[in-house]
Amino acid sequence: MALVAGVDSSTQSCKVVVRDADSGELVRSGRAAHPDGTEVDPRRWLDALHAAIDAAGGIDDVDAVAVGAQQHGLVCLDESGAVVRPALLWNDTRSAPSADDLVSELGGAQQWVDAVGVVPVASITAAKLRWVADNEPEHANRTAAVCLPHDWLSWHLGGASSLSSLATDRGDASGTGYFSARDDEYRVDLLELAFRGRRPELPRVARPSEGIGTTSAGATIGPGTGDNAAAALALGAREGDLVVSVGTSGVVSAVATVAPRDASGLVAGFADATGRHLPLVCTLNAARVLDATARMLGVDHDELSRLALSTTSEGLVMVPYFEGERTPNRPDATGAIHGLRLTNSTPAHLARAAVEGLLCSLADGIDHLVEQGATVRRVVLIGGGAKSEALRLLAPAVFGVPVDVPPSGEYVADGAARQAAWVLSGKDQPPNWEFSDVPRFEADPTPAVRQRYAEVRDLTDGV
Repeated sequence: MALVAGVDSSTQSCKVVVRDADSGELVRSGRAAHPDGTEVDPRRWLDALHAAIDAAGGIDDVDAVAVGAQQHGLVCLDESGAVVRPALLWNDTRSAPSADDLVSELGGAQQWVDAVGVVPVASITAAKLRWVADNEPEHANRTAAVCLPHDWLSWHLGGASSLSSLATDRGDASGTGYFSARDDEYRVDLLELAFRGRRPELPRVARPSEGIGTTSAGATIGPGTGDNAAAALALGAREGDLVVSVGTSGVVSAVATVAPRDASGLVAGFADATGRHLPLVCTLNAARVLDATARMLGVDHDELSRLALSTTSEGLVMVPYFEGERTPNRPDATGAIHGLRLTNSTPAHLARAAVEGLLCSLADGIDHLVEQGATVRRVVLIGGGAKSEALRLLAPAVFGVPVDVPPSGEYVADGAARQAAWVLSGKDQPPNWEFSDVPRFEADPTPAVRQRYAEVRDLTDGV
């Protein structure tokens, strides 16, 4: 039996799964925590990776391995391959003014869309490069190469021999702001624009099923990818499927054969891990909205769901911009409650408003994808937030389409493992790892909930 390993190096933790290469059956798994913060020493990720591998019983017996990881994070390396400064993560909003500057300097959002399919916001790697160039020029001057979290971890799995051996894939590269998924090439001019004329080395972009190296035990290393592309690969997403992930961030993505061109910047023109496109909308606020609401009410998540399902919101609306927001682009926004009355000022009403507010924010993302040509046959709901009974039951009413909820799993790690199996097989398509008994949730649409949300979403005290 051939074995493959998949890694998910996410914002909060590192997960490792070992699966049968042919069937996808889980053999064993492990995990380890990451430190909190919006900037992290990458060596802490490597420590967590080794701990998660140990917890999974090691990977010396696997035939191939691949890494999926959080997108956009900026890892700066010097000429010797040493880390120059802590990595700036996707959720570090200090680079918001830098993103605005880049949009202006190129001549506007449409120019960015035409160039790379992505309009810079605080999360995009190019904006973080500009922030480093302007605020830490000594670090910028030392930077000989820049890469992404998954690139860096894959490089270390292969021995980190030289900067020239760094490799990435289309999926993760498409989130940098200096790679065009439509043209499959770096835009080095935009890299130089972002980094004030500097031109550090970039990882080569490997083909979807190409091996990029070997581990010390002889396992083939797949190209890896970003977390959203890995999850889509794990789910076998096809055109007509919208994947909604409710994790630290909220992500709505769709598989497409044509790159989107959204000058508003709301829909990012990312690539998937198979050679196609993955138009994507991302919000900063997702599962932690439920965490925060449960904490305010002094209840656990099961009780939060029970409260939310025990009533309607009766006009109470929560705008869930607890950590600023990325979609819409409001990095300094705060959350807000609207419509408080004596009749709806109860824990149950607040719980319901929190769940509906989170879902309405994600439904706005679905609308943006549809405007860019995505078709919606169903929504596939994943992520830690999908464990919420209230979220599962209310999602089809707010989204207005059936919602399938696959079994709880490590979809980013599973997608990386499926990629590793694809590399190992040498075939044109990844192996067919099917899900069985996926529950479907359906409900009558509730357009009034979205209408109330839309009426208050843009009010001054919610911006």
